[in-house]
Amino acid sequence: MTRTHPVTHTTTTTILHSTENNNEHHHSPTLAGKSPFQTAGRALAAAVMSAILWTSPLITTDDNNNNNPQLGFSMDAQSTMASAKEMASGSGSRVNKDPESLLRYGLPISNKEVRSLQGTIENINYDVTSKRISPALDGVKKTRTALKQKASKLTPSCQDANVCTSIISDMLDTLDPLEENLNKAKDYFSGSEQERKALDGAYAAQRNLAAKLTDLEEQMVPKGYFTPVPSDYDDLPQLRGRATVEFSLKKPDGSPFVVDDTRYKTADLKMIIDGYNAPVTGGNFVQLVNEGFYTNMAIQRSDGFVVQTGDPDGKADGYVAKASKAIGSGPNGERLIPCEISMVGDKAPFYESTMEDEGRGGQATVLPFSSYGAMGWAREEYDANSGSSQFFWLLFDSDLTPAGKNVLDGRYPCFGYVVEGADFLRDMKEGDIIASAKVTEGLEKLVMPK
Repeated sequence: MTRTHPVTHTTTTTILHSTENNNEHHHSPTLAGKSPFQTAGRALAAAVMSAILWTSPLITTDDNNNNNPQLGFSMDAQSTMASAKEMASGSGSRVNKDPESLLRYGLPISNKEVRSLQGTIENINYDVTSKRISPALDGVKKTRTALKQKASKLTPSCQDANVCTSIISDMLDTLDPLEENLNKAKDYFSGSEQERKALDGAYAAQRNLAAKLTDLEEQMVPKGYFTPVPSDYDDLPQLRGRATVEFSLKKPDGSPFVVDDTRYKTADLKMIIDGYNAPVTGGNFVQLVNEGFYTNMAIQRSDGFVVQTGDPDGKADGYVAKASKAIGSGPNGERLIPCEISMVGDKAPFYESTMEDEGRGGQATVLPFSSYGAMGWAREEYDANSGSSQFFWLLFDSDLTPAGKNVLDGRYPCFGYVVEGADFLRDMKEGDIIASAKVTEGLEKLVMPK
């Protein structure tokens, strides 16, 4: 799909459902399919749904008493990670919904100058989409000044200073079309076609600038760095870094996906899987993708809250393999993996418990469920270590998410984000087929147990 400028193509996703059964309530993501925990999620109204979702971690069951298993770091760069807490967690006044921003804040880097630069560049995006031209131009000026005057404080953190110098030069070049389009937008009548085209150009230039910022920050990750994992889990796959996974889905009857009145033959998703903050969960997912586990699997849940899959045919609710030594196996031979949570301020994830179990309720996770298409690991409601292969994409709605009140954070592992094609999730239905699932980058970072 082509990314469009949100000023002129705005979509609001409202998690609001039919009221035909007043006994049904909204619920958290759970294991799907054959589990005895099948749940049904319907909200009576947005206000009621918001209260249920963001103030209670509990779920309700339907009249058939079937349940779905539920949805239930950092490194040495703690001073920088702490300063990023508001943006990464949504604990501030504005929820950070940008998956690429969240991934940048999740990188194990310690350069304060680049974090300040990141905030300035990302604010330009907010100003452009809000048609705040003067603040956006001010952001361009600050970015240009920082890149010119602070380069000597940026490049020493890089694996290769010459590579970072080249990236900084490219970023400076990108500021020119951004500034040019902003000035054009300022001179045109509000709401005119000329203004729209100028804003689209500014938005595209800002996204290009942000992509180069990602390249710069990734160069600052120490060479060979990976998140340490306790030896208890060395018999499970681990992802030492990040990988890119791409899914292509189709309708079983060959009909198109329809997004904003445009028809698409396939729904193509690009996802970044984060092994820095979810090395075991991410490693498990990447292994299953690479083995073809998800290929030709159907979407098993799509209710306006999550889109979920990962339940194979047969009795098992997950991937059947040798039991892990720490967690064991499920009732039908499913390989279980531990609940894995990365909190801001920690040097590594903690395992086999939630942040409530750890007495840390309300603290910020490194990878929050604050982006449309955030990826989480499904499990049974009362067993944090019952996940195997089922996962979900969260259909996040900022209008129903008070800042800092996301009850999924710290209860279910978030292990990545959809960075391209997330809009397809709006038209994804139960029965849609994952025609293709591939690891397109980073497979070499997958470490399998010996």
